[in-house]
Amino acid sequence: MKMFIQNIVSMVLVLSAINAAAQHEHHQPAQVQAPKTIKPVEKKTEAAKTAEGKTVVYHLYVNDTLVNYTGKARKAIAINGSIPAPALHFTEGDTAEIHVHNLMKMETSIHWHGLIVPNQYDGVPYLTTAPIKAGQTHIYKFPLVQNGTYWYHSHTELQEQSGMYGALIIHKRNEPAMKEHTIVLSDWTNEKPAEVHRRLHNATDWYAIKKKSTQDYGQAIKEGYLKTKFVNEWKRMLAMDVSDVYYDKLFINGHDSTAQTGFKAGEKIKLRIINGSASTYFWLNFAGGKLEVVANDGKDVEPVQVDRMIIAVSETYDVIVQLPENKSFEFLATAEDRTKSASLWLGDGVKVNAKPLPRLKYFEGMMMMNGMMKMNGDMDDMGMNMSNQVMDMNMVMYPEISGQPEHKHKKEPEKALEHIVTLNYGMLRATEKTNLPDAPTKVLHFELTGNMNRYVWSINNKTVSETDKILIKKGENVKIVMTNNTMMRHPMHLHGHFFRVLNGQGDYAPLKNVLDIMPMETDTLEFAATESGDWFFHCHILYHMMSGMGRIFSYENAAPNDGIPANVVLTNPEKAIRKIYKDDRALHFMANVGLESNGSDGEAMLNNTRYRLQTEWRIGTNKMMGYESESHFGRYIGKMQFLMPYVGWDMRYRMVNGEPGKANTKDNRQVFCAGIEYMLPLLIRADARIDSKGKLRFQLMREDVAITSRLRLNFMVNSDKEYMAGFRYIITKYMALSTHYDSDMGFGAGIALNY
Repeated sequence: MKMFIQNIVSMVLVLSAINAAAQHEHHQPAQVQAPKTIKPVEKKTEAAKTAEGKTVVYHLYVNDTLVNYTGKARKAIAINGSIPAPALHFTEGDTAEIHVHNLMKMETSIHWHGLIVPNQYDGVPYLTTAPIKAGQTHIYKFPLVQNGTYWYHSHTELQEQSGMYGALIIHKRNEPAMKEHTIVLSDWTNEKPAEVHRRLHNATDWYAIKKKSTQDYGQAIKEGYLKTKFVNEWKRMLAMDVSDVYYDKLFINGHDSTAQTGFKAGEKIKLRIINGSASTYFWLNFAGGKLEVVANDGKDVEPVQVDRMIIAVSETYDVIVQLPENKSFEFLATAEDRTKSASLWLGDGVKVNAKPLPRLKYFEGMMMMNGMMKMNGDMDDMGMNMSNQVMDMNMVMYPEISGQPEHKHKKEPEKALEHIVTLNYGMLRATEKTNLPDAPTKVLHFELTGNMNRYVWSINNKTVSETDKILIKKGENVKIVMTNNTMMRHPMHLHGHFFRVLNGQGDYAPLKNVLDIMPMETDTLEFAATESGDWFFHCHILYHMMSGMGRIFSYENAAPNDGIPANVVLTNPEKAIRKIYKDDRALHFMANVGLESNGSDGEAMLNNTRYRLQTEWRIGTNKMMGYESESHFGRYIGKMQFLMPYVGWDMRYRMVNGEPGKANTKDNRQVFCAGIEYMLPLLIRADARIDSKGKLRFQLMREDVAITSRLRLNFMVNSDKEYMAGFRYIITKYMALSTHYDSDMGFGAGIALNY
């Protein structure tokens, strides 16, 4: 009878959720509501009763939806009709049984971030777990052997950016009585995530324009940093930035401003904070006073009080705050680039605002990076030994710390805030010893590599698809010495394990599963190899991971899942691994087309991490009657990819004084060619080639010189006595006004279309 009742309850829950999902499909485009509370079904087996645990069952329905956060309806992905997805609550010792129903027309997946689970339930499609195909249901069932604040998200393509993320809380068996509130931070773009990824790979400046952070020559002159700008480009660097993407909205639990009432003066509140964003770091501060950090990545630490902290992409923190008065105090989460923020108001009554963070001093950051960057693109640490965020090199960009004037011409410097205590990893101390067992140690050296010019991210200059799996043995310890040789922070996440961060706390080194490593830092982490199967290690900035910054650890001496039945869908490992490698091998298309009074010129390009297929053309209607087209296929060489050998062909037919040009000249030829393109200082591309007729040509060109935020200069000159110079004024991300003079086509003006 008892089992019958339990089955009826389960059926009612499933039918109710399906009906809700179906009704949601017929709603008009509107903002998705705040996370809904779903009541789990609890089942107790005899074994569970003995262990004082229970089986907690959730049903998650994944479906496409429409949202409207900015006045424009956009496609998104919701779980049970909610973005963020519903928070899942368990108690340590429970068994989780989670039924994921894919109602979409594409495959999906769920990764349980930070959870120690059997390998087949880790949720990385084609690596540990079968993808959940359209219309299918996948059941995850695993014991919960830990407690703390965690989260879950899709690990399929770019679905996480579209809304597939939610909180997962595992309570202690004897949780101390305290009010608590879960915060899920996230970012939202009205662009399709695939379009964001494509634009990043094509080095568009549109996001910098939207952020007002182009650091153009006009701004450099105005603020007294012309030399800094010149040196920056002399060292072949793009403008300084601390994040990649411009976001339309930042959210706390699906809202840019939300409130939690019912708290009184003197009460302490535990905030379970999860950074579920795709690529945004958040600064956190509280109008009511200090932040008391008591846990990180689900693991308790000795309490430490700070004025503010930064939370990396995918990290979690437990923080205790206290209301000093019976008012409503702002908990403020600000993007690292300080373009936007989201607020949570705690308490009732008059609102007390947190102090907003001022605009970054980009040229100060550029000056700092100029001093740290070598001409070959490597970082020069100048003898510094930095680790664990103890020295934040970006501090020169923070007006509230540096107190430096915004402009060099400004006479009175801004007043700096004194004694701001900022959290760093060196402050984290575990509440109990975390020493690894005595065992042989495998030492690995990882150098985080890549460049913003082509948006390539790698480890030891190789992407996931360019390397073999790293073999480790069950029973050994693994130590990773990791150096960040890029200009970006990277939140490196290890699946299925906790690692110790060697931060000077000795036996009490904190346990984490995400390490935020800053530029120029060298950090050391170590973990006990206690599992089996394959486990992903990757940067958790979504677009960095998809571009190749990761590795796969593979246990070589343990049976798959140690007796747990293998995932029968992954029976073809060769085919499965090709699916994994497909991510960073993806091709990205771009095109520029000029439509001007003297004709049309343009360029189209298809590129990936190492290769580029490019074609350019000119069609004259004024001074030059005719056409020319030149195409190249090449491979980028070197860590910074300054060098590209190529092969190609050149076809042209032009009328000169009303007559066809002579054959085998620059006016009339069809030839094959081979050459080398090299990036010179000032981002000038030098091109030397020889064609099948034995003719040599040398060419210099530069595109997109930022005169002002939207005004750009292009120029080209070569040994065939051809030359060109022109301007573009950017109107939208796809269109610009343009004008240029071409030695063959003459002067023209019109528009330029960009994709």
